[in-house]
Amino acid sequence: MCFAAMPIGDGLMQYEIRALSPDHLMSRITLDARDEQDARRQVEERGLFAAEVRPAARLRARGSAVRHWSLVLFSQELLALLEAGLSIVEGLEALSEKEANDGVRTIIERLLTGLRDGKRFSTVLSEQPALFPPLYVGIVKSAEGTSDLPRSLARYLEYRRRIDGVRGKIVSAIIYPAILVLVGGGVSFFLIGYVVPKFAEVYQEAGRSLPFMSRLLLDWGRFASTHAAVLLSLCALVVAAAVLGARQAVRRGGFGRFLTMLPGMRTRVHIYQLSRLYLTLGMLLEGGIPIVAAIDTILVMMSADVAGSLRRASEAVQAGTPLSDAFDLNGLTTPISLRMLRVGERSGQLGAMLTRSAEFYDGEISRWIERFVRVFEPLLMAGIGILVGAIVVLLYMPIFDLADSLS
Repeated sequence: MCFAAMPIGDGLMQYEIRALSPDHLMSRITLDARDEQDARRQVEERGLFAAEVRPAARLRARGSAVRHWSLVLFSQELLALLEAGLSIVEGLEALSEKEANDGVRTIIERLLTGLRDGKRFSTVLSEQPALFPPLYVGIVKSAEGTSDLPRSLARYLEYRRRIDGVRGKIVSAIIYPAILVLVGGGVSFFLIGYVVPKFAEVYQEAGRSLPFMSRLLLDWGRFASTHAAVLLSLCALVVAAAVLGARQAVRRGGFGRFLTMLPGMRTRVHIYQLSRLYLTLGMLLEGGIPIVAAIDTILVMMSADVAGSLRRASEAVQAGTPLSDAFDLNGLTTPISLRMLRVGERSGQLGAMLTRSAEFYDGEISRWIERFVRVFEPLLMAGIGILVGAIVVLLYMPIFDLADSLS
């Protein structure tokens, strides 16, 4: 069988090796080499025997690995193995052996290869930025200074649980109204596109004069029936454009700016952004990362407006301004969080106080979401009911007139 090696730049190729150790243990290694002989030489330099050398598969094209990769699951499993007493290399080897997906196994093998080459764990993580974000690399790097990787992984998992919890509540609050809109829109489209044209034919054959609103509805129904294909295509284009526009807005941070333009949403969005900022910054500070380095790490995670304010706050901190004052001057506090930050600075527990501030605002956001759902869902159901009811009443108004004339 002929393999095509996977080029990675500088004339190097990626190879997968099944290696045998002096104590007769078989292991898998993924490394970068110029050719097969160079790969064998690197394995032998590690005191291993290369039983099989072959060019690495293309990760079914790398996108498959990314789709199957879960940083949270990887962290949970690695944390469990480290707490059981395994070293980082032994833990990664165990994860590689149990992994069934070739792409994910290759990711782990790359980490192992870097560690066996003498690199720090944070360094080999940073070599795969698409899979390990700067925040993750930062907490691992801080753990290397304290030799407490399990605690840092546990702190990251708690951070993700909190972030995903708030995001999950927001998504859950959107799902039911979205279903109502889709069902109500589908029923209305069916009535206007199919039922109304049928009624229009009946009323046209009867030759009776119709009420003005009913006549408008029936005229629209005939138009929709005649141009159904055009209208369906137009609706599909509008939906596709809306979805693409929303995705682009989310990527560029424009969705948050759009929400701030809605009545009553500006304050809520600001509190959500502050909660995320405090939680992330608090986790990094508790991990031992200096304030300025922690701010630089999370800049890419914030929206454009918050990132600009955070950058100015960082410059003020470097100039000697306390963090609480720097945040206050740049609009990154509320009266409550400002007091909590000052208490944290006086007690030397700034990271813990930032985390508590985030907990306070997470609770406030959750309560607001619950109140919003309780009010908005009944209003939405009432609006859809009124729309469908109005269509039905307008359809039957000529029948009522006919019944009155007969009586």
